[in-house]
Amino acid sequence: MRRDIQPNERAFSSKEVAEEVGIATPTVRKYGQILERNGYEFFKDGDRRIFVQSDIGALIALRDTDKPLDDTAKDLVYQQKERLKGSDETEIKIPDTYENLPHDPNQLKEILMFLVNELAATREMNVQLTNDMSQLKITVSRLQQDHHVISSSIGNSAQKTSC
Repeated sequence: MRRDIQPNERAFSSKEVAEEVGIATPTVRKYGQILERNGYEFFKDGDRRIFVQSDIGALIALRDTDKPLDDTAKDLVYQQKERLKGSDETEIKIPDTYENLPHDPNQLKEILMFLVNELAATREMNVQLTNDMSQLKITVSRLQQDHHVISSSIGNSAQKTSC
């Protein structure tokens, strides 16, 4: 399990990463699969990868390599494991009270930007989930109609056979 996210670190969707790195969204997914197959760990929201800056660096390394992708992925996995060794011991302290909140406007702005980015990513995921749910409802409706047609056909066949 990854524990290396930095406080206020921005999270990126596959689409945002594709734009940032200059590759197609399916290529982001392909590179993600190659990395995972070799042991790389991503932050996940269900089955969806959530990318942070270090992940973008890994994707750029895959994009720019002259070596076979799996060889580069193995190198990147080794680098990630080395980086994660130290982060296992680090805990992020969350203030218990509002009195501990920063008063520096730049820090407050940074926190607000983090929240805005998280909210935007959440909204994007909600839109995708809503679309997926609509597709599932359509599919279930079609399956129910098909079931009704098949059941009716079986019933008609049984009546013809018994006559």
